[in-house]
Amino acid sequence: MQTFTKVGLDALLTPDNCVLLLIDHQPFQLANVNSHEPTMVINNVTGLAKTAKAFNIPTILTTVTEERGGVIFKTVQDVFPNQKPINRTYINAWEDKRVVDAVKKTGRNKLVIAALWSEMCLAMPAIHSMGDGYDVYVVTDASGGVSAEAHDMAIRRLVAAGAQPITWLAMAGELQRDWARTERLGEVAQILSDHAGASGSVLAWEMQLLRASEVKGV
Repeated sequence: MQTFTKVGLDALLTPDNCVLLLIDHQPFQLANVNSHEPTMVINNVTGLAKTAKAFNIPTILTTVTEERGGVIFKTVQDVFPNQKPINRTYINAWEDKRVVDAVKKTGRNKLVIAALWSEMCLAMPAIHSMGDGYDVYVVTDASGGVSAEAHDMAIRRLVAAGAQPITWLAMAGELQRDWARTERLGEVAQILSDHAGASGSVLAWEMQLLRASEVKGV
């Protein structure tokens, strides 16, 4: 099945149309990530996981040979304390029926993926799942490769195949969409404050001004 890049409103992610798949965010995998600063990968995937939880997006955790490679990052597991990651042997997570079934069970067609490493554990399941009809979005800064070239080539390959590249902060903004939506604004603001650097500081400042204006009745 051939997939095509989409434009227009339907191409945007919403809390109701996507599912998140986090693949192999483990110490063994991180040890040879050289495309990104390692602590930033941990920060970004944690921010991504918290964003998904804030918007009630179904999230699937999976690891590869964790008995040798280590369990999933604690900061991610703590977001979903009651979820046991699917521990695989397949490099391509989409070849593991449990992973595919977990995604299918959500009934959602937009599949957001972040993985270590980009050139294998991100590229293969993304390309495979697109062949099964999924619209795939790859979170580039919550993923990483063994070199800058490896990561870059993986993303280029995925874009050529029809995947949409996105960053975790861009996804948070896409899900929030309108600052007048206040239902989850407190959670989003806290996530940005904890993980988005200066962007979080700017939002905190804006919210402080908003609260001040509300007190004054402006």
